[in-house]
Amino acid sequence: MKTLFLSIFFTSITAASFSQETSASDKEIKFDNKKFLKELSENACQCIDSISTDNKTADIISSEINGCIDKEVGAYQMGTKIASIGNLENAKEGEDGKKSVDITINVNPNSKEYKQFYYEIENYLMSNCKSIKSKIATNDVVGEKSFSNNSEAIKYYNLGIDESEKENYEKAIEYYKKAVVFDSNFAFAYDNIGICYRKLNRYDDAIKAYENSLKIDPNGLTPLQNIAIAYIYKKDYKKAVKSYEKLAKLDSKNPEVYYGIGNIYAQYLFDYEKALENLCQAYNIYVDQKSPYRTDAETLINIVYQGLKKEGKEKVFNQILEKYNISQN
Repeated sequence: MKTLFLSIFFTSITAASFSQETSASDKEIKFDNKKFLKELSENACQCIDSISTDNKTADIISSEINGCIDKEVGAYQMGTKIASIGNLENAKEGEDGKKSVDITINVNPNSKEYKQFYYEIENYLMSNCKSIKSKIATNDVVGEKSFSNNSEAIKYYNLGIDESEKENYEKAIEYYKKAVVFDSNFAFAYDNIGICYRKLNRYDDAIKAYENSLKIDPNGLTPLQNIAIAYIYKKDYKKAVKSYEKLAKLDSKNPEVYYGIGNIYAQYLFDYEKALENLCQAYNIYVDQKSPYRTDAETLINIVYQGLKKEGKEKVFNQILEKYNISQN
């Protein structure tokens, strides 16, 4: 086990989340755990916001997000352990009269203790950091025909990006369509047309845009993944599953494939066993990739558990978890 052994002198603590109160009998450290978690998580969020997603797959982006969270885990362990000590009656007193206590910080990412602190920060970020989900959702790996060398096409594409960021999706579509007039093989422009139509709940138009992108680049990750989502919104669940299965043939380590299929079986088709088989695969890949979407898989697995419990199949639930080496907390 990798650990750091630290001797902390309480007279030197200056962190904003700590305060000291002195009485006649002892000196007690007051600690605001929620505030401390918020401060460290906001540091991680700023780090995540600075990550570039250009021509990166989701697993690479997840690894960089993991690095941002990892930077804060040691500090979170230290602060929490200092706070758990309470008053200083049992602390060691040195020759200079200062009291200190020995604290062990676990830096082994595979240890249960490290994961506990890591997941607390990760869970906070998933609820409060806008950047984390937008970064991890990026799949824009540049292929031969993904982008354009035509200056006019790029000009209108960038204008479309500006309008998309403002959520002016109708105007954005106008610009993206102008981009493909100048370059009919501009796959990313079609991808963004599809995304905008999906935001406007125009799912048939979104599907057409994704299909145009796939004609240009049959292996495009963004259209393959998003066309499945559009089919879910249309309640055409069989086509959605087939789209995910097609994506799986190209990218078998993409957790979104198994999460997407699991989500369909869990929430729409109510086939909980098939749902759990896929969600367990998604969960394990998320964990391997250090993806924060692990928490979404956990939420769905809990929903599946309730469904199987109602069917009297708790034993089946445990057997499937055991098959994928997933332990229940």
